[in-house]
Amino acid sequence: MTKTSHQIECKNLALSYDGRTVLRDVSFFANRGDYLCIVGENGSGKSTLVRALLGLKRPAGGEILFGDGFEQNEIGYLPQQTDIQRDFPASVREVVLSGLLGKSHSPFYSSADRKKAAENMEKLGISSLASRSFRELSGGQRQRVLLSRALCAASGLLLLDEPAAGLDPLVTKELYELIKSLNREEGMTVIMVSHDLDAALRDAKTIMHLDHSVKYFGPAADYPRTALFGGENGGEGNA
Repeated sequence: MTKTSHQIECKNLALSYDGRTVLRDVSFFANRGDYLCIVGENGSGKSTLVRALLGLKRPAGGEILFGDGFEQNEIGYLPQQTDIQRDFPASVREVVLSGLLGKSHSPFYSSADRKKAAENMEKLGISSLASRSFRELSGGQRQRVLLSRALCAASGLLLLDEPAAGLDPLVTKELYELIKSLNREEGMTVIMVSHDLDAALRDAKTIMHLDHSVKYFGPAADYPRTALFGGENGGEGNA
């Protein structure tokens, strides 16, 4: 695989479904410690791009590159909440540990795995929930658990797809503070799909606006001065 000087980079990426191009000419990059927010209207291709970054969608053109000693399987992923996730029949500890599946050739968790899971639960303030059933938790607690799981899988990069969707304002604020802390204090690279422009402008270093191609990629501070700002109504589509 071709390498890049960036932690992750897309060059002229094209993605399609059933012969229909969803995204074209997508070029951007993120370096270690960056905080990139991806915004765009319904159906603009945000979720399709997420699938491609995770290796779940094969590019129709262009390429996705990884560098700086980083590999695709080191991405920690926090998906949108679903009914299946909410009803997952496992303990909090088991859900968090599952982020380490596939990290070794052993089918069993090592003492190092259990230590890492415990450290991430402590970091996110959910150690007291370790034995609780995941399905019994509130929405905010579930997102902390899933973020802890993503941290177990991550080696320097978190990919978050609308992590605050469906959460009340107070819980949303707490979750954003956690994510910002992981970025600022832990040096974790964050790439987040979001329709929350206020949060994106407040926390992100870089914004990318998608509308089937890249309409803006640059400093968050400059985005409000573009014609795109104010026309972005967010939300999630099928693309």
